[in-house]
Amino acid sequence: MTDVIEVGSEAPDFELRDQRAQTHRLSSYRGEKNVVLVFYPFAFTGVCTGEMGAIRDDMASLQSEETQVLAISCDTVASLRVFAEREGLDYPLLSDFWPHGEVARAYGVFNEGLGAADRGTFVIDKQGVVRWTVRTEISEARTIEDYQKALAEL
Repeated sequence: MTDVIEVGSEAPDFELRDQRAQTHRLSSYRGEKNVVLVFYPFAFTGVCTGEMGAIRDDMASLQSEETQVLAISCDTVASLRVFAEREGLDYPLLSDFWPHGEVARAYGVFNEGLGAADRGTFVIDKQGVVRWTVRTEISEARTIEDYQKALAEL
């Protein structure tokens, strides 16, 4: 397993499709927006559904003209579309399905034993530099307050 990307490092660029099959490239936000990059293991599972719902419910405090939220899992585009529709998730849910977990590996949060991303969040500034990160156990949800605090410090 690769090391987790550290604060102060340049965020690895990537291009992934969301639940609507629209392409998102991290570098396209450079100079324009900060990015909150949220890796989660699986759509439709308890803790992940709770975390994605918490982001949805507090979206006004996270996403703005200055900041974009991107959530990434190794689920397929089709399953993410159903997940987004069922849970009312409007923000981009990106599919790291193929090559399987490539972006999660680049950020050091791919769990080989699980075949999915671990829970890792990276706040990336407008210059593409990681300014804050957190990683929790699979069973442990992250808190929106931590994201809000990290964004306030940019």
